[in-house]
Amino acid sequence: MSRPPHLLVFGLGYSATAVAACAVRAGYRVTGTSRHGHAAPPSGVTLVRPEEAGACLGSATHWLAGAPPDADGDPILRLLGPEMQHHRPVWIGYFSTTGVYGDRDGGWVDESSAPAPTGPRGQRRVAAERDWAALASRLGARCDLLRLAGIYGPGRSVFDALRAGDSRRVLAPGHCFGRIHRDDIAGATMAAMAGGPPGRVLNLSDDLPAESAAVIEEAARLLGLPPPPAVPLAEALATMSPMGRSFWSENRKVSSRLTREALQRQWRHPTYREGLRAILAAGG
Repeated sequence: MSRPPHLLVFGLGYSATAVAACAVRAGYRVTGTSRHGHAAPPSGVTLVRPEEAGACLGSATHWLAGAPPDADGDPILRLLGPEMQHHRPVWIGYFSTTGVYGDRDGGWVDESSAPAPTGPRGQRRVAAERDWAALASRLGARCDLLRLAGIYGPGRSVFDALRAGDSRRVLAPGHCFGRIHRDDIAGATMAAMAGGPPGRVLNLSDDLPAESAAVIEEAARLLGLPPPPAVPLAEALATMSPMGRSFWSENRKVSSRLTREALQRQWRHPTYREGLRAILAAGG
C-alpha cells in the first residue's frame, strides 16, 4: 500500500466506534463522522461533520459505512456520492443487517443465501448493499458487506432492563434470534480490512441462535435475580410498537461458518453466555 493506512468511518455509532478504537491501536490514522456530535470519540480519532468528510476521501485508504438508509436511499451516498467517484480507496466496508434475509420460518441461512427482505426496511438495506458494492466496483476497491445480527455489548445488553426492573420474558418456543458482541464486530471488521478477495458477504452472528427468553433467564441468573415475568408472544405483540412487531415477525437462524473460515478467526464470544459474562466482568 503506497498510502499510510487511514480509516474513514461514516458514522461513529456503537459498533463503528469500537472498530475505530481497534484501528487506532493497529496503527491506522482514523477519522470519524458524527452528525450530532460525539461526547468522547476514542483517543486518536479525529472527528468531523459528515459534510466535511469529503476532504478526507483522498487520503483514506479504507472506508466504513453503516448509516441506515431512509426512504430516499443511503444518506452517505446521497451526501458524498459524487465526490467519492474521484477517489480510490483500497477497501470499502458496509455495515448491513442479517434482516436482509427476511423470514425463513425458523430455517437456516448462510452467506450464500439470497436476500429475501420481508419489509421495507430490509428492502432499503438490500438496495444500499447494491449501491455500495457498485461504487466499490467502479473505484476498483475491495468491498465487504458485513451483515450484523442483533448487536449487544457493554452498555447495550439485557442487563440494563433487568436492573431497571422493566424486563419481561416473551415466550415464543422455537423463535430464535442471532446475536453478535460488539467486540466480535470490531475484530471481524479489522480482519476484513486486512485483506481478502473482493465482493464478500460476511455474516456476523454468533454460533448459537437462541430464544429471547433464554438469554434473559441467563442474564438474570448471572445477576442473582429471579427471572422476570413471562408473557406469551401473542399477548406481548398487542403492546409492542410497530418496530417491535416487525422484529418478531421474522424467524431465522444465521450461520457464520463461511465468514469465520474466510477471516480465519473464531468469535471471542461464540454464544450469548460468554458474551454476557464478559460484559459483567467489564462492569457492564
